[in-house]
Amino acid sequence: MYRRMPDDPLMAERRRKAEALAALGLPVYNVDFRPDHTLEEARQALTGWEATGPPADTPGPPVAVAGRLMLHRIQGKSVFSHLEDEGGRMQVWFRQDQLGEPAFEAVRLLDLGDIVGVSGTLMRTRRGEPTVLVHTLTPLVKALRQPPEKFHGLQDQETRYRKRYYDLMSSAGQRRHFQHRAELLRSVRRTLEGRDFLEVETPILQLIPGGGHAVPFRTHWNALHTDVYLRIAIELHLKRLLVGGYRRVYEIGRVFRNEGLSPRHNPEFTMLEAYQAYADYADMRELTEAIVVGAAQAVPPPAEGGDPPAPDPLCRRYGDRDLNLTPPFRTKTMARLIEEVCGFDPVRAWDDGSLDARARQAGVELQPGQGPGTVFNEVYEQKVERTLFDPTFVLDYPAEVSPLARRRKDDPRFVERFELVVAGRELANAFSELNDPIDQRARFEEQARQRDLGATETQPLDEDFLEAIEAGMPPAGGLGIGVDRLVMLLTDSPGIRDVLLFPTMRPTGDAEADP
Repeated sequence: MYRRMPDDPLMAERRRKAEALAALGLPVYNVDFRPDHTLEEARQALTGWEATGPPADTPGPPVAVAGRLMLHRIQGKSVFSHLEDEGGRMQVWFRQDQLGEPAFEAVRLLDLGDIVGVSGTLMRTRRGEPTVLVHTLTPLVKALRQPPEKFHGLQDQETRYRKRYYDLMSSAGQRRHFQHRAELLRSVRRTLEGRDFLEVETPILQLIPGGGHAVPFRTHWNALHTDVYLRIAIELHLKRLLVGGYRRVYEIGRVFRNEGLSPRHNPEFTMLEAYQAYADYADMRELTEAIVVGAAQAVPPPAEGGDPPAPDPLCRRYGDRDLNLTPPFRTKTMARLIEEVCGFDPVRAWDDGSLDARARQAGVELQPGQGPGTVFNEVYEQKVERTLFDPTFVLDYPAEVSPLARRRKDDPRFVERFELVVAGRELANAFSELNDPIDQRARFEEQARQRDLGATETQPLDEDFLEAIEAGMPPAGGLGIGVDRLVMLLTDSPGIRDVLLFPTMRPTGDAEADP
């Protein structure tokens, strides 16, 4: 049974003030008000008017603005307050001689966090502060809960993630931070559309989750009495569009993986996937570089200590290190990188049967039954990947861990695949796509066999996709970029939750704390 929670004393006081405002004929909810300027536009209007050299004592331009009350200083018959909206903050000046006693009493009933509209004239105070001299006040919302402390914002990280509205309310910097994400996405779309890629939308609910190695989320379709899955990748439906005749397609969308939480992982995240007919992974390297460089130029480096952003957006900081995104990015094969870091040639070790032993000597943890391609990849992931800081295209992965990529002609144990690694983590993954339906079926069948043996993250056999490939898919290059990781990189954010407006959180009251 529903029970209304009792108000705390501060909420009770704010409710009392809301009732007092209503008694003055000023209801605080469901009120219409149309501002004609944002606060930044009001500042610009004042500057423009002053540039015309108006006579002294001439009233400034009239404006109507609205925002949240973030500072409220009552000084006798004057009240100086700060309103804040999406773009910034501005001072407003309530004077009893301008408003009259009943309206000025309403000013005294305002609290921090309330949303108000004001109409008045623009001016500067003796200290030069742009200000709205208020003629009329329209309370719009009485905030029943106290906002975060106005000068320092939210300091508790857990609360920042769980109650993002407070985080944004208390920090213009945080609002800009998430605006940069939107600017990055616009840049990605400009880069792709400038190359004639078509943006499309593909299903999130799927009968067979494919296109990646991950455990899916499962739900139930009541009308058809059928279990369906949230997609773990976008890939397979975009390839169907290449079969259908499109040459260049992409999608930016949410994908879902039933995994734990970490600084790099959230169960739902945003992926860009793009596919180009009559291209290969060399073309995808050029495209990836263009996307990353364009995004870096669109998102200014975070200012340090109030300093202006660095003049070159391609030379910035990530964590405590300098990061250089200037093209061309370094390109090396996985085998060469393993040799440089671990001191042995992994291809020769594969040839002579010593790969497992050399991997264990290097301190790599292996699982029983892993094939040589998987061992090869484990050496790289456990010992090499974290050492790569500046952008590096890592080429030519084992076919055993790349079921959707085209084999290399010179050594079919490897495929034409790269990952772009920056700051020790994968940022992009791309292939020369496999379009041989016989090879594709064989690889899917091997994946299904591994799944039967307990490898829950391997891909189920997808007959519908195989039928599409059997209809004929042109040779193509395909690319996937983790958008959240790109945002982390370009905003110098340590964890994925810092770049998601509403990250997944463990339910409150769970005995096991969030990592």
